[in-house]
Amino acid sequence: MSTEAFNYCPRCARPLVECSIGEAGGVSTVRRACAGECGFVQWNNPVPCVGALIEHEGDILLARNRAWPEGMFALVTGYLEAFEDPRSAVAREVREETGLEAVESHVIGNYIFERKNEVMLCYHVLARGTVALGEELAEYRRVKPEKLRPWKRATGLAVADWMRSRGLPFEWIERPSLPTERDRT
Repeated sequence: MSTEAFNYCPRCARPLVECSIGEAGGVSTVRRACAGECGFVQWNNPVPCVGALIEHEGDILLARNRAWPEGMFALVTGYLEAFEDPRSAVAREVREETGLEAVESHVIGNYIFERKNEVMLCYHVLARGTVALGEELAEYRRVKPEKLRPWKRATGLAVADWMRSRGLPFEWIERPSLPTERDRT
């Protein structure tokens, strides 16, 4: 996760300190930077991820990660690898997590996931094959498109946008927050 705060510079091992690195519109930008002269700045940019709204045999597949509570399902997601095209990444994640082949993918949109400092690049994926869950997933559900109930965070916003684009009415659901790494320690 990119919200990790280093105490020491990963280049030269000197302490990192809060400092102003520039000004825009009269507002100073403060970041953690190396106290030495190596020039390292911890930008804390969001991590790019992909999300797949998988359509398989007329249904939408929602998955439950093994770390999630019973009853919590969402889109299949994963991290974009270095030098990987997002469309290739979403096809890879669909294959790794569900065993399905992505035969078409269409951009739904891009969404921020603040809790993990991620940018979700979400796609509608038409898939074929037989579902065989990967090791990260505990189970999946098949949902008719008109029965989807989006949530007001990250991939749930993609579900809502996809439904709107098809003229499907929907109601938002409230989802419990998942524990963060800090909460687990």
